[in-house]
Amino acid sequence: MQEFTLEEVAKFNGKDGEKVYVVYAGQVYDVSGSEFWNGGEHMGLHVAGTDLTEALDMEAPHEIDALENYPVVGTIKK
Repeated sequence: MQEFTLEEVAKFNGKDGEKVYVVYAGQVYDVSGSEFWNGGEHMGLHVAGTDLTEALDMEAPHEIDALENYPVVGTIKK
């Protein structure tokens, strides 16, 4: 499994044909196939290429298991 820095994940922001990656709890998810991440934004609240751990734990209206539908493509380097 690939290891990423947060700076590397930031490149996967859904812009200019890039894939859409987000981080949760140290794992990098590819949410490119989600209609909710069109253009690299999620509901106008979150942007792709970022660590969403705190935001999802504090304010998400859905359960974290929503990410289970998407592949884990890597982890964050420690």
